Amino acid sequence: MRLVLAALSRPLTVIVALLAIVAGFFMAVGRMRMDIFPQVGNPVIYVAQPYGGMNPAQMEGYLTYYYEYHFLYITGIQSVDSKSVQGAALMKLTFREGTNMEQAMAETVGYVNRARAFMPPGTVPPFITRFDPGSVAVGLLLFSSNTHSQGELQNFALNQVRPLFATLPGVSAPPPFGGNQRTIVVTLDPDKLKQYGVSPEQAIAAVSAGSVVAPTGNLYDGTLNRIVRTNSALGPDLAELMSAPIHPRTGANIYLRDIGTVENGTDIVTAYAHVDGKRTVYIPVTKRSDASTLAVIAAVK
Repeated sequence: MRLVLAALSRPLTVIVALLAIVAGFFMAVGRMRMDIFPQVGNPVIYVAQPYGGMNPAQMEGYLTYYYEYHFLYITGIQSVDSKSVQGAALMKLTFREGTNMEQAMAETVGYVNRARAFMPPGTVPPFITRFDPGSVAVGLLLFSSNTHSQGELQNFALNQVRPLFATLPGVSAPPPFGGNQRTIVVTLDPDKLKQYGVSPEQAIAAVSAGSVVAPTGNLYDGTLNRIVRTNSALGPDLAELMSAPIHPRTGANIYLRDIGTVENGTDIVTAYAHVDGKRTVYIPVTKRSDASTLAVIAAVK
């Protein structure tokens, strides 16, 4: 009763308070993150280690074992599950509830770097990520063409479109899938290798030695400091690579064009992406864990 009497005695104060509540409601709605999935925050970290050409037994013995050995030192670790397949190993690190995941991620990166010291040469850094149900792809950006190859689409999506994703707030920039990476392919003829007495290792050494990237230094001409360029690195003309010299034991002048061919092609096809029965290249539109799904979709559009 007293509240009613107080409201009737001060009508302007009540009106201002109601307007403030309504204004605060609309401001909160405008700033509130709208999402499809709740932010679960599972205490899980995934480590994916690729190594092309290794079979599952080699992946387990040469790579996965050292990771598992070092991951047991991480604070709050509960279990380490691993799966080794042809050319890749996937490890799932589960932590106890209440573990500081930022600290756990930092320790994981540190122990990954330590474990790689025991691994074979050529081991690339693994992919380390946290998985959350709210971080699933919210859409797919598809690329297809009747006039361009899959390699050209892959190159366009990777170098032209993907950098745009990185500039959008709340949008992550995963690499495209379904295409083939642009690759300079050198095909050696086994019969010509035997004819000239050249081994594949010598051809590889010739290709490596034919393109040397090195600083050119400075050339001072009186008071001028001139820019110096060298031709030690291969350019876009594949004829330069074809003229790479090879020096077999016979001492004859043999070039790469004498034992094989060079083409501007793509890497070995390992996966396809089909949409409506047609090969495509696609980029998954994924959001960061702290971003709004609807805001991400609007930013991509």
